[in-house]
Order: sequence, then C-alpha cells, then structure tokens
Amino acid sequence: MSLRPPLRFDAISIVDLIARSQLSAVFQPIVDFDDGAILGYEGLIRGPAGSSLETPFELFAQARAEGCVIELERAAARTCIEAFARLACGSKLFLNFSAGALCQFAKASDDVLTLLRQSGISPERIVIELTEQSTIPDIGSFLLVLAPLRTAGAQFALDDYGTANASMNLWVQLQPDVVKIDRFFIHSIASDPLKFEAVRAMQHFARASGAKLVAEGIESEADLIVVRDIGIDCGQGYFFGRPNAQPARMVTDNARQAIRAGHISVFPEATRTLGGSPSGGMASMKMLVHAPALPSDATNNDVFELFNRLPDLHAVAVVEHDEPVALINRRAFMNRYARPFHRELFGKRLCLLFASESPLIIEKSMTVEQMAKLLASDDQRYLADGFVITDNGKYVGLGTGEKLVRAVTEVRIEAARYANPLTFLPGNIPISSHICRLLGNDAGFHACYVDLNHFKPFNDQYGYWQGDEVLKFAAAVLADVCDPMRDFLGHVGGDDFLILFQSDDWLDRVMRAIHVFNEGARRFYAPDDRLAGGIHSEDRCGNPIFFGFVTMAIGCLHVEPVDGQAPYTSEEIASVAAVAKRRAKQNASGFFSLKADESVELVRGQRTQLV
Repeated sequence: MSLRPPLRFDAISIVDLIARSQLSAVFQPIVDFDDGAILGYEGLIRGPAGSSLETPFELFAQARAEGCVIELERAAARTCIEAFARLACGSKLFLNFSAGALCQFAKASDDVLTLLRQSGISPERIVIELTEQSTIPDIGSFLLVLAPLRTAGAQFALDDYGTANASMNLWVQLQPDVVKIDRFFIHSIASDPLKFEAVRAMQHFARASGAKLVAEGIESEADLIVVRDIGIDCGQGYFFGRPNAQPARMVTDNARQAIRAGHISVFPEATRTLGGSPSGGMASMKMLVHAPALPSDATNNDVFELFNRLPDLHAVAVVEHDEPVALINRRAFMNRYARPFHRELFGKRLCLLFASESPLIIEKSMTVEQMAKLLASDDQRYLADGFVITDNGKYVGLGTGEKLVRAVTEVRIEAARYANPLTFLPGNIPISSHICRLLGNDAGFHACYVDLNHFKPFNDQYGYWQGDEVLKFAAAVLADVCDPMRDFLGHVGGDDFLILFQSDDWLDRVMRAIHVFNEGARRFYAPDDRLAGGIHSEDRCGNPIFFGFVTMAIGCLHVEPVDGQAPYTSEEIASVAAVAKRRAKQNASGFFSLKADESVELVRGQRTQLV
C-alpha cells in the first residue's frame, strides 16, 4: 500500500482558505509558577492538516506573498476566539497581533471587542500579544489604538522579547502588562551564563516596571527551575504541553513536582568549566583606545596631518576592507619626518613605506591567559609600538603595552574574588552567595568540606607545578560526582573545597569521590615512591617523617531549616563544616558527619566566644 502524498493547497489562495473556513485553532498552556495552575492559553492558528500550509510560518509566508497578512490575522483572531469560547474554560486567552493589524481592527466594524462580545468572552480574559513582526512608526497613535481595549479590561503583552522589534524602547513606551521572553534566552539557560545574566536583567526591569514575565520555550526541568529561581512569574513550552485543539486543563504531575521542587538551582553564573579561562572581553575593553585608521592608499602626508591633529595618538593602524594590515608608530614616524627634505621626498608616497606590516594583533575575544602569554613572550614590540585590537578580524581600535599590563592585572584580581584562578571553580564570594540562597529558600542541604591529607609534603617534594596538577585532579573528581543542577562545588583555596549537596544520594557521591581520588592520586608519584607507599619528608617541626599518599578527607554538616528558620549563618556553616573536616582527616575512611546536636553545640560555643 502506497502512502498518500500530503495534501497541497498551493493553488488555493489564503483568501479562499479563509472563505472556506479551513483554518483551525490550537492552544498552548501558560503556567503560573506561584501555584502551578494554568494561567491561560496562547491561541495559535493552523492551516489544513497534512497540507503544505498547515504551519503558521507557511500560512503567513503565503499571505505576505499575496499581500493579505492583515486579512489572515483577522481570520486567525476570529478562529481562536470562537474555538476558545467552545472550550468553556475560565482562564485567559493570549491572542497574537501585529501593530498594523490592531490599527486596521480599530477602523473595522468587527473589531476585537466586537468579536469578544459576539463570542461571550469578557475582555478581562484577553491578553493581546504584540508580535515580533510589528513595526510602530508612531507610538503615540498606537497607544490611542490600545486605549479602548485597555479601558475594557484587556491586557497587553510584548511577545518574543529580546529579538526583532521587541526592544527595551517598546517596553518603556508601551508599558505592557506582560512581557514574554523569547525562547532563545530560555533554551539551555541552566548551563549558559550569558543567557542567565540577560534574563536576570529582564527580571530586574520587570520588577521595576510592574510587568509580569513569561518564559517561552521551557523544555526541561533544569531550565524551569533556574527560571523559577530567578523570579520569573510564568512559563510556556513543551515541558508543560504542546499546542492542542483540546488542551489539558491542569499541568502534569511531573511539571507540578518540578515547579514545587524543594531544591534550588545552581545558577550558571556561579559555575566554571574546569580547565577554562576567564574571557578577555573585559580586559580588551579596559585597554581599548578608540582611534581612527587610515586606508592603505593614504600618503605619508596624511599620516603627518593625523598625528598633528591628534597629539595624544601613539600610533595609527592601516586597514584594507576594515582589516588591519600595518601599524605606524608615532615617535618613529615623526623622528623620520623631521630629517631634512624628508617630507619633500616621501610626503606623497604611500604610508606603507614606513609602516610595520606585521603588527601585533589582539582579538577582542582573546582570553586573559592568552594575553598574559604575550607579556611573557620574546616579542616585546607592544611595549614601543602598541598593538591593534580587532573584533572577528575587523579593526576596532588600538592598545598600549602599559594598558595591556594594567588590564590583565585588574581582570585577574577581579576574577580571583569570584573564581579560583587554578581550577576556575567558584570562590568565596559565590560560595557565600549560594549558601545564603539555600538558607533564604529553606532548602535543606549537606555542606561537605573537602581537604587533602599529606598535600603539603607532596607539594614540597615534587614542586608546586605537580601540586597544582593534583589540585586540578581533585577538582575534576569532585565535579564529576556532583549533579551540576543541584550540587554546588566551590574552591575555598589551596587544597580546600566545599560542596553544598542537594542530591538525595549525596553520601554515595562523597564516598565515590574519596575512592576515585585516592586511587588516581598515586599516578602523580614517581615509580619508586609508589612502590614505597609514600615519601620521606619533614613535619612542621623539621623532624624526618614518612608520609603516605595524598588522600581525600570530607567532613559533612547537615543543614535543615527548623520551624522555617535557618539554624546557622553562612559563616557558621563553613566554620562547623571545617570542624567536621578535621574529624574526617583523623578517620581511616576519610569521612565524618557531625550529628545535629553536636553541630548546634559547636555553633553555640562559637557565638559565646564572639560575645
């Protein structure tokens, strides 16, 4: 039996589809994170099922080709309103409109309010979404179009915020009730620091403007929990349900459990990829000198005129098609030009005659470590000539050796406050911040302090380079046993780490880390030391002593809110967990967990000492 080919409506115009009532509506739920209930549904239009015009994209592409987009929008609105009325549910209906369609509707007899009245739907249940295709040449006139709808009780939403025409400018001028964040920013937000920061900035502005935020495109539990913890109000996406003509009236149990999950997310801002490096973007902006460039057909007289006009300019770049091809140092050029008859002889010659055609070029995205290598390289031209800064190969500006040294130093100092420069794991500031989030959300967790036994004599014997390799191995082992969405791993400093576990199987993860590290650390020893089972060194008093292999010790403190109140502060948690770590170092298993009553007594003792 041969499969039937898809129906084709290429020969039928959009107007014919509308006239034949061959459009249908489907609805996708929008969920309120506060109570897990369905706040409303977005109405979406569909063409004939199984045809080449089934999807909205194809429908509107065809409508644009035929010049009847407004007619299609009007028919889509009517179809969605009538279908939603038949569902007889009490939630809100989100309707998509372009600005042009809303303006046309305002002039028509069958405007939005008329369609609602005919279908028996109250305007208070309607949220009008301004689509990304909208361009609004006159905001003032458009606000007059919206006024009757808002007066009747309808709300207004800015759709697909962050792309196309959905901009901060519109947000400020239109003051929408709802802003829908484009799915680009939501997909994989749990692992993307830049998307996370962008959405968090939107949340800050939404709080100031009073708008409710809806995160579009939620497809995973991890993304949902991050969005929830940022403070976003509502969500929409396949995780809650696909568009359907008969949509579910309640969210699934899995979605409800995810919304109400007791654990908090580990924000991607606080995580680092092991072996990674801070971006040089900040450093390049710190050292950037905005300076004009000259084309390759410029003359030496043009260079002389530019240097006279800009006395602080240390050099000038020569570009072809916006790409740097040479660099002319001011001092060398002006000294040469001061020679007798030099201007007369060479003034009209091309500037490349006295230019360095192999300038040092720094790409704006270069990492700080790559910039640091330039400082230590044999090529020290940047000290006298400076260098060129590019963005994807295109000329951006200039830099000087002094600015390079200062920028790299400042970025490294700033990064060290937030991430350990060896492992790039979160440092003390993000560790304290995450503990405060855990305590503020009444999330129970296990604080595990990690230390390495016999690390100092190993470091003394083999040198800090080999010691650093052991620390990076420890960081990799700990990262591997952590659930990146639930468990926070930080590097306190030296051979001290802190894990804030929310995983239920935290103890299995701890014991696995100890076993894997203890077995793997032996490879860092010389063959003879491996056979001997350790190394001969000196204790803190200078006495000779034999030290076994470097091993891992982990002390644990269980933190559980009592009557809705956190029993400890973040500083006390770190301090008491360190006590547990010291006990673990004395334990053959390398693990020790404080009992609840003992940890409380330790905290009371600390507080008494402070008083």
